[in-house]
Amino acid sequence: MIIIPAIDLKDGKCVRLFKGEEEKVTVFSDNPPEIAMEWEDSGAKWIHVVDLDGAFSGKPKNFDVIKSIVDSVTCPVQVGGGIRNLDTVREYVKIGVKRVILGTAAFSDGDFLREACREFPDEIAVGIDTKNGRIAVKGWTEVIDQSTDEVLENLHDAGVSVVLNTNIDRDGTMEGINIESAREFINKSPIPVIASGGIATMEDLEKLSSIEHLGLYGAILGKSIYTGSINLKEAIKRYS
Repeated sequence: MIIIPAIDLKDGKCVRLFKGEEEKVTVFSDNPPEIAMEWEDSGAKWIHVVDLDGAFSGKPKNFDVIKSIVDSVTCPVQVGGGIRNLDTVREYVKIGVKRVILGTAAFSDGDFLREACREFPDEIAVGIDTKNGRIAVKGWTEVIDQSTDEVLENLHDAGVSVVLNTNIDRDGTMEGINIESAREFINKSPIPVIASGGIATMEDLEKLSSIEHLGLYGAILGKSIYTGSINLKEAIKRYS
């Protein structure tokens, strides 16, 4: 599985939220490109960037910072947060983003999702964020009624290449991965899965490694690598 370090952006700074709550924020750096270069130096083959302001507002708010991140590293960058129309997808691809992650719009606008997958095959991912077992959208502030099985089938039919499954109840908590929830999700998914949310120790990565054969493509690390509870270089060496 690919170990993917995360950079979450709020007001141009590198931050982490607690359980996805906008007001519960910890700032780790005011120089995101520097963090990106540090992660690449540690061996990262991908970097995961989220525009949190974009996720909450519905439109990109950190575009220039994201461009600076892409320009600062040679490894591919995937970006999500507030991407709700084709023009935004095109703008990100134009500046060198290699994978665009759709969230809310993937569930509310099927035509947009299919058009994006047609225009950019293998470059469109969708984030499926779960809260108390239900799928959450709009910056994790609302839940939808569709079942996970139905959503995954629709995304597969549309041509989505990867899904990112974040367990919001664990995200930023450092409580550890909910491995049973991850296993259940991966088993259901006809699309390769990147897992995130609550991964706190190498033991969590070991648990994920044990279900890699089910269709686990990668794991996103956030707070754990900022606090030092996981050494990114060691994790990449051992699991990637």
